[in-house]
Amino acid sequence: MVFNITTYDEWQNVAEAVLPQLKSNILLLKGNLGAGKTTFTQFLLKNLGTGDEVNSPTYSIVNEYNTPKGKVFHFDLYRLKSIEEVYDIGMEEYLDNSYLCIIEWPEVYEEDLYGLDYHTMTIENTGDSREILFE
Repeated sequence: MVFNITTYDEWQNVAEAVLPQLKSNILLLKGNLGAGKTTFTQFLLKNLGTGDEVNSPTYSIVNEYNTPKGKVFHFDLYRLKSIEEVYDIGMEEYLDNSYLCIIEWPEVYEEDLYGLDYHTMTIENTGDSREILFE
C-alpha cells in the first residue's frame, strides 16, 4: 500500500487503512528523524482503542500500551548499537507476549527477524508531504 499525505489529519486515513492489514504482531517503522513514525503510532494506537497517552520511546527504549486487543509495545532502537543490546532489553519476551510490537529504527535488529512474519512501513519526508509505503 502506498500513501501520500500532506496534512496531520491524514495520518488517520493511513492508520485506518493499515490496521486491518496487520497480519503479524511485528511492525517495523523506518524513516528519517521527524518523518512521522511516532505520529503514525499515535494514530494507530488511538484506532486500537488505547486511552493511554502515546509518546516517543526515545529515552525509555520501550513504552507499553493497553488496548482492548492486548498489549502493544512501542520501541525506539535508535540508540542501540548492537544486536546484543536488543536482546538485553528482552525483545523476544516482548514479541512473545504482545498483540503488536511497533519498532522504530529497526535496522540493528532486522537481520534477526529473518524467517519471521512482519510488516514494514517506510515513511519519507519529502518536505511538502510524506510518502508512505506499507508492506
